[in-house]
Amino acid sequence: MNRILLVICCFAAVVIATGCKKSLVGAERYREQARIDDELMQKYITDNNLQDVAKRIDTSGVYYIVLNPGSGNAVFTNSTRVTVGYTAKLLLTGQTVDSTGTFHPSYTLGSGIIRSWQLGIPQVQKGGRVRILTPSRYAYGPYEQPKYGIPANSLMDFDITLYDVTN
Repeated sequence: MNRILLVICCFAAVVIATGCKKSLVGAERYREQARIDDELMQKYITDNNLQDVAKRIDTSGVYYIVLNPGSGNAVFTNSTRVTVGYTAKLLLTGQTVDSTGTFHPSYTLGSGIIRSWQLGIPQVQKGGRVRILTPSRYAYGPYEQPKYGIPANSLMDFDITLYDVTN
């Protein structure tokens, strides 16, 4: 009985150690991609003379440029519904990968949209327009979006007009 218990404990220790090692590798890969994204973002901002207009949102690495502040005093929460028009581009190439055109979809701010939108859209009010420059980790991360031609780990440039805000 003691031998069986010892074998089970040893097996469990190996499984736990292996799982932790895989998680650590994933975390290291995430940190390395974040470092690469941040360097590319800084270079883009400098090369395009955006230092004076691009504002960083906390420590996220997401930057925004208010093109039109809009008007109103909407309070944004996770349940706020926003109606937007947008153009999405690959930041480094400027290639447009998606655009709403005359269609204006609505989204709940706390779910169903990428993290950089959750951070960037509240920087303007109804009728406002914001440009969001985002590292891959706050867009689509290491996941390719083949429907739109977006490679994995892409930095994105979103130009968003906020048409309506509903709480």
